[in-house]
Amino acid sequence: MLFITNRTSKQSIRTKIGRSFDFDLNDNSAGNSVFFCKRHDAEKYTEIGSIDFLKQLKEANYRQILIYIHGFSNLPESVFKAASEFQDLADQKKAQEVLVMPLVWPCDNDLGIIKDYWDDQKAADQSAFAFARILSKFLAWRNSDKYNPQSDPCLKRINILAHSMGNRVLRQTLVAWNKYDLANGLPLIFRNTFLVAADIVNKSLEPDNSGHIICHASRNVVVYFASDDLALRASKAANLKNKIASRRLGHTGPEDIQATPKNVYAVDCDDVNNIYDDLKGHFYFRSGRQTGQPGKVFEHIFNTLEAGRVYPDDEFRRTSILRE
Repeated sequence: MLFITNRTSKQSIRTKIGRSFDFDLNDNSAGNSVFFCKRHDAEKYTEIGSIDFLKQLKEANYRQILIYIHGFSNLPESVFKAASEFQDLADQKKAQEVLVMPLVWPCDNDLGIIKDYWDDQKAADQSAFAFARILSKFLAWRNSDKYNPQSDPCLKRINILAHSMGNRVLRQTLVAWNKYDLANGLPLIFRNTFLVAADIVNKSLEPDNSGHIICHASRNVVVYFASDDLALRASKAANLKNKIASRRLGHTGPEDIQATPKNVYAVDCDDVNNIYDDLKGHFYFRSGRQTGQPGKVFEHIFNTLEAGRVYPDDEFRRTSILRE
């Protein structure tokens, strides 16, 4: 599995192609350096560099790429486990359609969910500058006559799935990229952007809010939410502790769907989230009742990936409710 990270390694921060890469799990600082790596097995990784990384993505026998941005309090092997589960489900659904590529940012390794949450929120914001560099590298590579001549362009469709606090990482990355690296606004770089159990304010996608920029970079923005997501209740408790009261997008969906751009869609997962994840009702976007068997949320995500449209039979529809 290919992955990108800005987590600190036990080796040097300088890129050295072909070296072993080991995460320093006790260091959750958000580094400015990014590492393009390959996972061979549990805790066995190699740094391969950006050019070989992008070449492997281009040459992979998959039609689309799905970038997976994980939530808070997830260490690397947990991220890879989740990504592998989604990959297996996608391959089961249709071979060579979707290749999952995780983006690993530095979650905390401390005990205590409140402390973890607040530290991870800072790391999410600080990771934006490093991940914005990745997008710039990608555009430069894609537009390069050397690596993508007109006779052999990269035709992969790019999608993003951000889970929980990963939505904050995505939002801040696009804000930083737009502010520091782009002259004429964001390109339409993502075909589908899936915001699952999003730990950002529920007005974030409206104009004059920082999350609105996600809509500019995406053809479709699909919000999956559940009012009884217990992990987001912990998020709310953490924010209240710091005197910030706000409804989360992953709890209520958009505050007012009509106030968001027309490419935003909302999917209510309240009837299935606790069936698929009976501990927190938070990890409901992969397997259904049984691990390895797709749930309704996964089915909706995959169908959107395959079609490139959220509701292909009704172009004006923007909301739905998923039921077993």
